[in-house]
Amino acid sequence: MVRLTPDVESALTYQQYGKQPEIAGAFYLPLKRHHALEGDFMEYLRCTDGKVEGLPAPFEPRQLSCSWAAPGRINAFHLHPKREQNELWCAIAGELLVWLADVRADSPTSGNRRRYVLSAAEPGLLYIPSGVAHGYRAGVDGALLLYATDDQFDPADSNEGRLPWDYWGAELWDINRG
Repeated sequence: MVRLTPDVESALTYQQYGKQPEIAGAFYLPLKRHHALEGDFMEYLRCTDGKVEGLPAPFEPRQLSCSWAAPGRINAFHLHPKREQNELWCAIAGELLVWLADVRADSPTSGNRRRYVLSAAEPGLLYIPSGVAHGYRAGVDGALLLYATDDQFDPADSNEGRLPWDYWGAELWDINRG
């Protein structure tokens, strides 16, 4: 064992490489970008009879939306407590640091939090089940988030519940400078 000075030893942390906690019902599926000389092509969703194909959970999109995030913007935390709303997220420009927190009282993974990085360079679908609080921090170039929901936005009866951005601690959003 290497002996360290007391000030360094008290400040030292260790990088964790283990598996992140599960969030029941949440999943991430990589998408394929097809590269060609004239540009790229990517399928976002493939639907039959109104339902998305190839997902481990049934999903019938009712609305497609975009969210533009300025560099470093934190948009967190929100959830949809009035009506069930599941979401499929995909970063199509830039990068997003995404946090999910299971706040469902009856979930086997209640209390678990999990981090994802969504990137246009390596696109994928992140499924966020209803009752899971979610939010993101945009990368240094900002980001464009394309998402599908199985409920429709109603400004007259908003289903956008909000928790403070730092509800689980401001350090969740810190940039890893190590």
